[in-house]
Amino acid sequence: MNMDKIPEQCGVLIVLSGPSGAGKSSILSQVMKQRPNLCFSVSCTTRSPRPGEEHGKAYYFLEKEDFEARIAAGEFLEHACVHGNYYGTLKSEVTNRLLQNKDVVLDIDVQGAMILKKLCAEDPLLSRCAEFVFVSPPSMEILEKRLRGRGTETEEVILRRLANAKGEIDQLEEYSYLILNDELENAVTAFLAMYDTFKLSLKRWKGAVK
Repeated sequence: MNMDKIPEQCGVLIVLSGPSGAGKSSILSQVMKQRPNLCFSVSCTTRSPRPGEEHGKAYYFLEKEDFEARIAAGEFLEHACVHGNYYGTLKSEVTNRLLQNKDVVLDIDVQGAMILKKLCAEDPLLSRCAEFVFVSPPSMEILEKRLRGRGTETEEVILRRLANAKGEIDQLEEYSYLILNDELENAVTAFLAMYDTFKLSLKRWKGAVK
């Protein structure tokens, strides 16, 4: 996107990552109650829904063939294979909303976030609007306890997620903000402070380039 085509008023994009079980969904559910202008970008996945997850709210649950057809059609801003399943972000969930001055939060894995970070170097809109935030559990022991407490995954899946978590935490330096989810209330407060600060800094940048 050409710099001249970025509207004076556009939204902010929060790219949120962290190991499965770090508590990203719990944080977001509280944050979005307090910041109604923040839209959740619903990702696509080929994994099966967990109990209570609804199509179009938690994820767009797609068959592998459908997902691959959308890849071929260029519908994804980013996509990756994680834990043996496809995950991806539709362009329509992010870019269109930013241009309509809506703030967007994107809950994606580290692999997808790094793809988006590379895109920021090529896309002026994403470069100015995106901020990368990592949610970390207090320890691997607590992370394992949370994963097992779900009661929704097999032992094989749990062990795979724990192994992947170590690699994801190693990518911390690629993110601008770290939120340690030791207590949910503290993590929500930290997220709100980060979000409000970024909105203010973006507003000042817009004013400076008028």
